[in-house]
Amino acid sequence: MRFQEVELLAIGAGPSGLALAVAVEELAKSELAKETLIVEQQDDVVWQRGMLIPWTQSQVSFLKDLVTQRNPRSPFSFVNYLHSVGRLDQFINLGSFTPYRMEISGYLGWVARSLPNVRIDYGRRCVSVRPFGIADGTGEWLVQMADGSAVVCRHLVVAAGRDPYIPETFAAIPRELMIHSTEFAARIGEIDPEQTRRIVVVGGAQSAAEMLWTAHQTFPGTQCTMVMRSIGLNAYETSKFTNELFYPSFVDEFHSARPEARAQLLREMHRTNYAGLTTDMLDTLYRQMYIERLTGTERIEMIPMVDVAEAEMDGREIVLTLVDRKSGHRSTLRCDVVLLGTGFTKRMPRIVDDMASAVGIDEITVNRSYRMSLPPSFSGTCHLQGVNEATHGIADSLLSVLAARAAEIVTDLLAERRTPPLPAITEAAARLLAATQGAQ
Repeated sequence: MRFQEVELLAIGAGPSGLALAVAVEELAKSELAKETLIVEQQDDVVWQRGMLIPWTQSQVSFLKDLVTQRNPRSPFSFVNYLHSVGRLDQFINLGSFTPYRMEISGYLGWVARSLPNVRIDYGRRCVSVRPFGIADGTGEWLVQMADGSAVVCRHLVVAAGRDPYIPETFAAIPRELMIHSTEFAARIGEIDPEQTRRIVVVGGAQSAAEMLWTAHQTFPGTQCTMVMRSIGLNAYETSKFTNELFYPSFVDEFHSARPEARAQLLREMHRTNYAGLTTDMLDTLYRQMYIERLTGTERIEMIPMVDVAEAEMDGREIVLTLVDRKSGHRSTLRCDVVLLGTGFTKRMPRIVDDMASAVGIDEITVNRSYRMSLPPSFSGTCHLQGVNEATHGIADSLLSVLAARAAEIVTDLLAERRTPPLPAITEAAARLLAATQGAQ
């Protein structure tokens, strides 16, 4: 049984975890950097792994990288990445503020390889977080990994992201015939063009549209149908006035707002991120549908304002029961493969819920510095990244606030950082881990 001791452990080496790592390197190099570990369940750093399609672009300016809004002179900037790989001139000539997703993914991998002190361990999936040491007044975290190893830390930062949302309606559909957007790029090659003549995409936002277009282009003989609850596809809300609500400085304003004002802000900003498409994607789809009508070769169909009430198998066919939201009329739609652009669950990640229960918390809350509220007797800390929209605004799950949020967390950690060194692993910790493993 292998134990590690670190002062700060971060779960997840995505943009949030890497922004934190860079902030630790630049703001706490002498105090904390060499005592910081990031664990990542994948074998490498890839951004939006499921939707890493070559032609797709970010909807966020390259200046909203891991550091620039906090430290424009940082060597970890996206511009410095482009310079280091010899592509800065070409990117400037491209004349775009929004890089391709592949470029952002490459940038994140470059940052991960460039960290001088903070360590990243790959292929380590966290399965549980438990407190120990409360009785003697210390209060630390015992983080168990899927490989049976464990990490003990004083300070914990969770940036694991939310879980994919797969509606219960689709429970009867075999996984080999159903692909969620989080796994689309990896699994589209599994689709057999000889046996697939009808593909249905569920959802009406950017990821769903990108899957629809990719399927249409990849499988020339396939009928591609999109079903959605909305009245039709909409463009992202991208006015410069609305975009000011994504400033890192707006977090203070949102956090101090009354509950009804927060609810209004989240409701009205929904189309800035979750329920829209880029104008280029909208134009591409509409023009393709127009050309197909013109030539009599229609392969794209859109069915708006319907709910998928049932999904069942009939032999190898998937049968979807659709309910028209206008009339209540029920109809069936048959297909060979379903692609789910259904997004992510709104609830806290399971590991956070379990951790809260283990430490005796009924309701998970965080303060302005993203620190989770813990019992007074527990002296360890836990900060949550990317799951605080209700208290910190819609930008919390996006790239826009990465640099500023990381700085706030590191500043908060330094203020709470204890001066004595970590004690050695105790027998109590070992017994707790053994009991946890035995219960599984």
